[in-house]
Amino acid sequence: MKSTLIKTTLGASVLAAATILGGATVAQADSKVMAVGSTAMQPLAQEAGEKFTEKNSDITVNVQGGGSGAGLSQVGKGSIDIGNSDIFASQKKGVDADKMKDIKVAAVGIAPVVNKDVDVKNVSADELKDIFTGKITNWKELGGKDEKIVLINRAQGSGTRFTFEQNVLDGKSAKSSQEQDDNGAVQKIVGQTPGAISYLAFSYTQGKSADKLKTLSVDNVKPTDKNVADNKWKIWAYEHMYTTKNPSKETKQYIEFVQSDDMKKTTKKLGYIPMSDMKVEKDDKNKVTKIED
Repeated sequence: MKSTLIKTTLGASVLAAATILGGATVAQADSKVMAVGSTAMQPLAQEAGEKFTEKNSDITVNVQGGGSGAGLSQVGKGSIDIGNSDIFASQKKGVDADKMKDIKVAAVGIAPVVNKDVDVKNVSADELKDIFTGKITNWKELGGKDEKIVLINRAQGSGTRFTFEQNVLDGKSAKSSQEQDDNGAVQKIVGQTPGAISYLAFSYTQGKSADKLKTLSVDNVKPTDKNVADNKWKIWAYEHMYTTKNPSKETKQYIEFVQSDDMKKTTKKLGYIPMSDMKVEKDDKNKVTKIED
C-alpha cells in the first residue's frame, strides 16, 4: 500500500518533537486526517493535502493508496476518516453505503493506454472490448504491425478496473492476464513492455512519467476532459471522498478545501475535471443524464 504523509509547516517547538516515519522526518501535528483508497485519486488527494496543511499547520493529512475497495471497507468500519473511491459505495459488495456520506470532489476520465511502439491510434468500442476479452490478440488485426498484444489489467477491488469493465466490456469477463495493484505500476509496466495495453486515469497519462505511453481514441473520440464533461468520452467516474455520517471537523475542513475554488486550477492541471465543469451526471446504475442549467 502506497503511503504519503503530508508534512506540516510548524513552529520550532513542534518541529523539535518531529519523529522519523518511513525514512522521512515528519512533524507531529495536533490533528490528523487519514485518507485511504483509490490510487487514481491519490495525486489529487496528496496535492490538496500539501496545500491544505500550508494553510492549516496544526493538521496533518495522511494519504494512502490500496484501491477503492480498501478505502470503502475501512471507512465503513470507522478505522479511517476518508475512503477515496472511484466507485459508488453501493457498487461495492460487503459495504453498507447507508452508513457513509458521499462527497463527489471531481470526475476523472479513464483511457486505454499502449506502449509507444504500438502504431495504432484509434479503435472502435467493440474492438477495445475484443482486445480485453481475448478475441483480438495481435495489433495487425487492427491495422498495426505484426506484434502480440500484451494485456495488463488492474487487480480486483480496483475502482479503475470496475469503471473500465462497466463501460467497455458490457458484462463480459476480461481475459486472464497480468494484474497490477495501482495506476503507477501499470504506467511503468506498459511503458516498458512492447505491445502492451492497459487503462489509466487521465492523471497518469501526462507528464514525464508517462512519456513512454500513448492513449488510444475510441470511435475517433479523443480522451480529453472536455469530452468527459459532456459524455462524448464514455469511460469516466467520479472521485468520491466517503466519510462516516459524522466526520471530524478537520475532515470536513480538508474536503471543503479539495472542493474549493483555490483547488480548481490544480485539479485541472493534475488531470481531473472539477464538478462545476461537468455538463452531465451519472448514478450508481451508470445512467447518464444532462445537468440542467
